Amino acid sequence: MANHTPVLLQETIEFLLPKKGEVIIDGTLGLGGHAQVLCKATGSDGVLIGIDQDTEALSKAQEKLSGCQVHIYKNNFRNIDSVLEKEGTQTVDKVLLDLGVSSLQLDTAERGFSFKHDAPLDMSMTDKEGAYHLTAYEIINEWDEETLVTILQGYGEEKFAKRIAHAITEARKEKPIKTTHELAELIKQSVPVWYRHKRIHPATKTFQALRIAVNDELEALKEFLPKGWDALKKDGRLAVISFHSLEDRIVKQFFRNKKHGGEGVLINKKPIVPTEDEIHNNPRARSAKLRVIQKL
Repeated sequence: MANHTPVLLQETIEFLLPKKGEVIIDGTLGLGGHAQVLCKATGSDGVLIGIDQDTEALSKAQEKLSGCQVHIYKNNFRNIDSVLEKEGTQTVDKVLLDLGVSSLQLDTAERGFSFKHDAPLDMSMTDKEGAYHLTAYEIINEWDEETLVTILQGYGEEKFAKRIAHAITEARKEKPIKTTHELAELIKQSVPVWYRHKRIHPATKTFQALRIAVNDELEALKEFLPKGWDALKKDGRLAVISFHSLEDRIVKQFFRNKKHGGEGVLINKKPIVPTEDEIHNNPRARSAKLRVIQKL
């Protein structure tokens, strides 16, 4: 099993402030790292509603949370309203969203999230069950060059988007680009030499952009925030952990609008970031930012 360390765990608990008997939604249950601590804090009278779209993660989380009163739903957090409808409730005390890709997904080679493993270009956070889902393979091999540039610039903030998109469309004329290693190497060869040897691999931003596009991540977040806010009781808190500037910008703007509209108060004026110790122990935490708002 992948070793999944929940990011900003102590800080999340401190600022989300779970209490005995509360009903809490974890919209990104994953392997249940945050949820396990939230369950302990809410006690036997509390309820944790866990949402995730990954069947394998849900079954592992269920094992970990066996001593808790937990209701688990296989769904995307953007559908929080329909989950609450199934629960037969309209409001909850706290809502948590951790937007990081879980270690289970990153470390499972065949999911194709990381170029550290050679794998088919999938990148979907939903599993193989059920209906058709978009894959990175489809985007890379079928979408036109102009659209690829738009995705790499918009979702990856990639400065060499045009070079990379052109290299992709030229390469696929010869044969389809099938694996993560093929794509990563193609990207590496398409960018200037000085860009190839930076601390961050030159394919990192492209892989981020593809993952966001495949999973419609930014639109899901935009759809979730007003629904998550509406689900909160008075004095309830919403906490979001983001991992790149695109996500953080959306959360920051939404929270700021609630504050200026007199509907909420920011619990932390600036985002909370991991300590040096946490980053040393869990390098994936490096770019995490936690923002918390309380409903008035």
